[in-house]
Amino acid sequence: MAFPHKKKIYGTLFAAALLVLVFLMILSSTMGAANISFLESLRIMVSGVPLLGRFAKGETLPDTYHTIIQTVRLPRIFLSALIGAGLSVVGSTFQGMFRNPMADPYILGISSGASAGAAVAIVLGAGGMVGGLGIIAFFAFAGALLTTLTVYHIARMGNRLPTLGLILAGVAVGFFLSSFVSILMFFNRDQLERIVMWTMGSVSTATWSQVGILFPVVMIGSVILFAFARDLNAMSTGEETAKSLGIEVEKVKKLLLSVSSLIIACCVSTSGVIGFVGLIVPHSIRLVLGSDQRVVIPFSAVAGAIFMVACDTLARNLIPPSEIPVGAVTSLFGAPFFIYLLYRNKKKVTG
Repeated sequence: MAFPHKKKIYGTLFAAALLVLVFLMILSSTMGAANISFLESLRIMVSGVPLLGRFAKGETLPDTYHTIIQTVRLPRIFLSALIGAGLSVVGSTFQGMFRNPMADPYILGISSGASAGAAVAIVLGAGGMVGGLGIIAFFAFAGALLTTLTVYHIARMGNRLPTLGLILAGVAVGFFLSSFVSILMFFNRDQLERIVMWTMGSVSTATWSQVGILFPVVMIGSVILFAFARDLNAMSTGEETAKSLGIEVEKVKKLLLSVSSLIIACCVSTSGVIGFVGLIVPHSIRLVLGSDQRVVIPFSAVAGAIFMVACDTLARNLIPPSEIPVGAVTSLFGAPFFIYLLYRNKKKVTG
């Protein structure tokens, strides 16, 4: 990162991105079957904030408006933003750590593990709640973490964790678990729709308890990953170069992998499998702002939140009253946009 003028430019851009996110979240809260205006939605949001609530006084709004905004739409919007931020930050970390611009949070098969866990819970007819999470989400979380541990132990060579071995182990385990889910779907066709919806991703059942669980994981995890931005910059030039700079590459890699896996597991356990966010967002930021992880990670977080909120808003409003799985929307819009960016910046990518 160049100093000091670029710091001011990045600071201004980051503040502008945050404003876009806030505006989009408020705008998203007005969209749906109930016709609630932008100002009415803003008043309802402000009314629930200590000290600011007095500024929301005025014409009394129907209680149903408050219920729709505060209980139905806002949890979904906040959960979408957190998932988008979490997946994008992890994507940025993986792309730097693996020195592969095509790496994303699902490269280690973690999404397949979450899908397998959720599919098992659905087939068993599990219901109820555990620690604020539904049983299905709990199984998905357990499946994601077990997959991470399995991939880690397969790839480990003594005290080393080779990048190529880690990727290959993730791909192999991911294919195996995907096949397992397909077999479960074949033999349990009465649960086919529920399993398919989970594997396509959705935040339609979002609750404030899920937001409360995911918020500290994504925020603290992102701060930890950002703290290693300099190390990631060095690792992206080669592990030998990083070692020559005094970085304990294997220890850093294990820590980043652990924190990233926890973020992914928590995100996937609340929404199902949502693809492309962790691939397209950080790579797009890198194409526009450069490869410095001190810039890419925070901008990826905000851009990922914007992307996910926008996609989920479209998912629930394109064909009302039906709803499209948000994972399908992220892929539908993500793939062409990613191809466009590659085409426009192919000289920068290849050179």
